[in-house]
Amino acid sequence: MKKALLALADGTLFEGRALGYEGETVGEVVFNTAMTGYQEVLTDPSYKGQIITMTSPHIGNYGTTPEDAESRRLWAEGFVVMEASRLASNWRSRQTIHEYLTQAKVVAIEGLDTRALTRHLREHGSQQGVITHNTLDHARAVLKAKDAPSIIGRDLAAEVTCQRSYEWQAGSGNWVPDSHEAGLRSAARRFWRVVAYDFGVKENILRRLVDVGCQVTVVPASTSAAEIEALKPDGIFLSNGPGDPEGVPYAMEAVQTLIGRYPIFGICLGHQILGLAFGLKTYKLKFGHHGANHPVIDLRTRKVEITSQNHNFAVRIPKLFSEVPNNPPVVETKHGKLSITHLSLNDHSIEGMVSVEHPVFSVQYHPEASPGPHDSAYLFDEFIRLMEKHHA
Repeated sequence: MKKALLALADGTLFEGRALGYEGETVGEVVFNTAMTGYQEVLTDPSYKGQIITMTSPHIGNYGTTPEDAESRRLWAEGFVVMEASRLASNWRSRQTIHEYLTQAKVVAIEGLDTRALTRHLREHGSQQGVITHNTLDHARAVLKAKDAPSIIGRDLAAEVTCQRSYEWQAGSGNWVPDSHEAGLRSAARRFWRVVAYDFGVKENILRRLVDVGCQVTVVPASTSAAEIEALKPDGIFLSNGPGDPEGVPYAMEAVQTLIGRYPIFGICLGHQILGLAFGLKTYKLKFGHHGANHPVIDLRTRKVEITSQNHNFAVRIPKLFSEVPNNPPVVETKHGKLSITHLSLNDHSIEGMVSVEHPVFSVQYHPEASPGPHDSAYLFDEFIRLMEKHHA
């Protein structure tokens, strides 16, 4: 089997075997701690610009199927695994992981020590890297990694968003988690018109919105506040997406105008954009949060949720927490007060916030899961209740 090379910008090198599409690729190397859900990860637009390392040692054993895709294509710049299964043991499977990557022209590598790579990224931070099947010239590969563009300041949302608005009607079918039952009963009394900003939205988010009774219109990331108002929504959803929130100032400006006029629910990049709209700052995490097993505490209830996460940036508040506070802290911003509702139990970064004066809330993680646990599905019900209260 053909040899391949992974080179990091700091000069670290890993040799392995070629996987997927034959060629060369560059991107920021990150690691994902989910044990399953590799297809959902690969098709998550939030991974645009990144090379994904899966920490689970055996990837591809249940193959791939179109029904499990989270968007119209694969967005990852590259893929790194310890061992890719050539056998797909699943009646639903249509392609092996190798065939899937090859067809999508995603350059990948296997057969390297992903545990050592993950430890290196934890200690030294995520960084630009190169996967190449074309050459084993170490110096050349490292130089190319050093010259690769950073994701800081880049408008990656513009590269993954839809080109025109559309209506989304599909729910998740007959299977709905128990935690949605209250929301479904409530939603049955009315369909709520929700406009969803597509900064890189995952389809399971849209399905969950439909499940709780929303009529969803998806709009491009560059949609202005005036265009949103013309749609006369009952609520606005701000989606996940890739890269640096400061790279999409037009979204922050539109959201700033919409705050107070409509109920707003944001997740991931949408959460960060809300933070900027309120006048807070964002910062880049050392190695990001990527995986389906991140513990988050709800400071209002003291309950711990296991969450699905994928982000490299976080909202910064004036006082960082060295320990979990007893009550939700309130932060003064240029545009009103924010109550900090959720914290990461891994690094105490901000994972959720609620406006004190306006019908606005957001979380940093992915309540739709896919992949991941459904501990946070109640947040879609909270969005319904927020619209009910606002429009009562």
